Amino acid sequence: MQMFISNLASPLGDFLLVSDAQKTVRALDFLDHKARLHRGSREHYDSVVFVEVCTPPEITEAFTLYFSGELEILGDLRTEIPGTEIQLRIWGALSAIPVGTTTTYGNLAKELGIDDPREALDIGAAVGANSVAIIVPCHRVIASNGVLKGYPWGIHRKRWLLEHENVITPNQPTLPGI
Repeated sequence: MQMFISNLASPLGDFLLVSDAQKTVRALDFLDHKARLHRGSREHYDSVVFVEVCTPPEITEAFTLYFSGELEILGDLRTEIPGTEIQLRIWGALSAIPVGTTTTYGNLAKELGIDDPREALDIGAAVGANSVAIIVPCHRVIASNGVLKGYPWGIHRKRWLLEHENVITPNQPTLPGI
């Protein structure tokens, strides 16, 4: 399978963007997590050939607008991520978390009808397996005590994104009332 890979600059560090011929985002990972992107691509696709290209202008524009404060814009980008049935359900639920809000792992499990604690572990695993940073907003999931944890690209980036989306203020250690 042929896919296109490009670099995309951001205030959080450069991204590696994987897209297909229809400009559907297949993966978005930070450049300093390049090995994770390649490992995930090998796991999800039998064979993949990356062709280096310039980032599609509409994707570049969406990210420019997002980082300039138009926080809803990334929801307009098309994504396609291979995964298990439960992963796809969880990623769909992540995509439904409104900008400017957070949810907890427990609330996400309840929303999906998962009551069994063993199944609830799938929530954290699927959130961590998200291969499309920021567009599928796993940064909006926090611990029930308000602590920011569990972000594959680093807690410093999760904090920055939540500050950018006006969920927390700088230096706020937790989210109160969770």
